[in-house]
Amino acid sequence: MKIAAVQLCSGIDVSENLRESEALIRRAASAGASLIATPEMTHLLQRDSAALFAAIASQDADKGVQFYARLAAELKVHLLIGSLAILSAPQRAVNRSFLFGPTGEILAVYDKIHLFDAQVSDTESWTESRVYDRGSKAVTAQAGEAVLGLSICYDLRFAGLYRRYAQAGAHIMTVPAAFTRPTGQAHWETLLRARAIETGSFVLAPAQGGEHADGRKTYGHSLIIGPWGEVLAASETDSPAIIIAEIDLSSADKARARIRAWQHEPDYGAP
Repeated sequence: MKIAAVQLCSGIDVSENLRESEALIRRAASAGASLIATPEMTHLLQRDSAALFAAIASQDADKGVQFYARLAAELKVHLLIGSLAILSAPQRAVNRSFLFGPTGEILAVYDKIHLFDAQVSDTESWTESRVYDRGSKAVTAQAGEAVLGLSICYDLRFAGLYRRYAQAGAHIMTVPAAFTRPTGQAHWETLLRARAIETGSFVLAPAQGGEHADGRKTYGHSLIIGPWGEVLAASETDSPAIIIAEIDLSSADKARARIRAWQHEPDYGAP
């Protein structure tokens, strides 16, 4: 199967973000991709909380959910929208990933479990928990013959989540992200390749990249990685783009048969 990662530079205008993401999703579908994934916060990157809550809606009312459902049905593809900010309660949101099927139905949703509360440099810090509620469940989903393990951005640093997905039979780990430039330069590719190697899985990692209207700067460099840790496709910049790889799902089974570390969770005892 062909899989694609869409790299974006989403801003603070939802309608504009929908248009720009649509164009790249259509390009990926025209190139033959049957599974297409977009980054974290595909339809809105807004760090001002008041402006964020003025722009977002509940899942049933969100224009992005409706828009991408129609687009998946028109293109007849599996479409993973890396995440959308969804209103969950007054002045609270969830960071939610959506998998749409080829008829437009929502096949799965996943709420980001690990929230990014971090000091990434001397001048840059983030406290996602101030606005977002954490998810509580790991989620796998079927996309054609592939089983996906869903995650979002900061989840990447927690290897146990991906081990669980491998044990549940996931072939592809999806890691839509909006990595900061400092952490992206230092850790992005290394962590993605580590998760692929540890679990014998493909990793599909579409990223936000560039300088955004809300003032943040993200790393880009979207990647598709094979189950032996090899880079199958990569964006070398932070500009909007698509990357595509043709994959054989049986490669994951072969990698796992060689090194079975993903099966093992020993009791190490007290230190």
